[in-house]
Amino acid sequence: MGTAAVLMGVSAFLAAPAQAETVLRASMHADVRTLDPHWTTQTIAGIHGIMIYDTLFGIDDDLVPHPQMVGDYTISDDRKLYTMTLRDGLKWHDGTPVTTDDVIASLQRWGAKDQAGRAMMGYVTALEKVDAKTFKIVLSEPYGLVLDSLGKTGTMVPVIMREKDAKTEGNNQVTEAVGSGPFMMLKDQWVPGSKTVYAKNPNYVPRKEKAEGLSGGKVVKVDKVELLWIADSQTKMQALIAGEIDFLEQPSTDFIPILESTPGITVMNTGKVDSHWGTIRLNHLHPPFDNPAIRQAMYHLVNQEDFLQTIVGDPKYYKVCHSYITCGTPYADETGKDVIGKYDLKLAAEKMKAAGYKNEPIYVLAATDHHTITPASQVLLTAMREAGLNVNAVSIDWSSVVARRTKKEKPEDGGWNLFVTTSSGVSALNPALNTWLGAGCDKANIGWPCDPEMDKLRAEFAFAKTEDERKALAKKIQAKAIELVPYISFGQWTQPLAYRSDKLSGIVPVTGLPVFWSIEKKN
Repeated sequence: MGTAAVLMGVSAFLAAPAQAETVLRASMHADVRTLDPHWTTQTIAGIHGIMIYDTLFGIDDDLVPHPQMVGDYTISDDRKLYTMTLRDGLKWHDGTPVTTDDVIASLQRWGAKDQAGRAMMGYVTALEKVDAKTFKIVLSEPYGLVLDSLGKTGTMVPVIMREKDAKTEGNNQVTEAVGSGPFMMLKDQWVPGSKTVYAKNPNYVPRKEKAEGLSGGKVVKVDKVELLWIADSQTKMQALIAGEIDFLEQPSTDFIPILESTPGITVMNTGKVDSHWGTIRLNHLHPPFDNPAIRQAMYHLVNQEDFLQTIVGDPKYYKVCHSYITCGTPYADETGKDVIGKYDLKLAAEKMKAAGYKNEPIYVLAATDHHTITPASQVLLTAMREAGLNVNAVSIDWSSVVARRTKKEKPEDGGWNLFVTTSSGVSALNPALNTWLGAGCDKANIGWPCDPEMDKLRAEFAFAKTEDERKALAKKIQAKAIELVPYISFGQWTQPLAYRSDKLSGIVPVTGLPVFWSIEKKN
């Protein structure tokens, strides 16, 4: 090639426009208001967490844990010693290496907050540093759910933070957003109530395995992800149709037929397990729900069909379920449905009065801006009022519900009696990892149920050696839960997502926590 031709080629290269930045715009079910996935069970905090942080293990589509940050690991014959070595290439977003000091501090913080973490840590006698990349988990007993706990997908996700962040006292929130995961949060572009922006982490080294669930290679194929907060369901749908957003996490089921018939849009399910289950959480600390008989009377206020028809609508997407474990999974048990599935407002009022309810006000935290929790709260409030209960609806946004529900004060002094929430179906797959079943008193999840027998049964489940033993224990736990009433379920459903398939490809279906790695976008 002559000199002139070479110069022409160089000139053409220099004159060529830079490749356009690829920005994936997504509308989520809630706004990112906290940066600390160890601090709250709020799902959006878990979504944020798995973007910027990583976990030691990840769960595949069949809910089997696989090494993620861990490279090699061994388990002793007596299953009381786990030795793990971090894989090569793990760095924090500030460029410093991830070390076992970070891992140990993170596990200690998560294990003090999360119910599944507390259950596991109750048998951990030591977290020992061997060197900068290797550590040991030493157990007093052969607890059978170590890897499942380290890879759990339900919030609170056991993400690994920098040691200095993980040293933040558990009741205080981590305010930094420096992880080692596939995305970096651009904190200077964060506008609470509007958008949260993440950029591809150029130094992240993905695993070589295929991405499946929260396991495998987290390969980021876009430059940025913007999580946009749009409160109104119809506005979200119109934004997707107009191409103003690329990804809609939880479209209203009323609009799914419209989206399915729109060229360039695909609606897809998110995994093998129903993605959501609805719960009414009762506060066991204060009257009237410090009385188990009054809690049990509340079962008769809940007609699951009323809730599911209101928030989902189409029966092909929902399932009436009277089990404390996700229906359609091995440990589900609906033998108590004649008790917890008997809807009778008059009977509820009679039982509450007989148990000592004196018409004191019941403070209900009623979210005003959540597309499923808000209508579900209204269904419950209607039933309570029709039963003649003295209802005090505290109408506040969902972020304020999340903050207030942590308070143990009397309801009239800023506390609460009950609230409605939803969780991922994968978070209730077994009694030991279903954090809402924990009954450890002050150490229990918000609502603070207190029953040593319940936690004893859950521990026995974790140590069971056979599947038959586990199923028998799951049945006992169901019976105990019906008596204790840690919460009341209003059914489960599958929430599909919708996306611009004329722009996006490579979406990894994950139940409960959508992920943004592996996705390619056409400009």
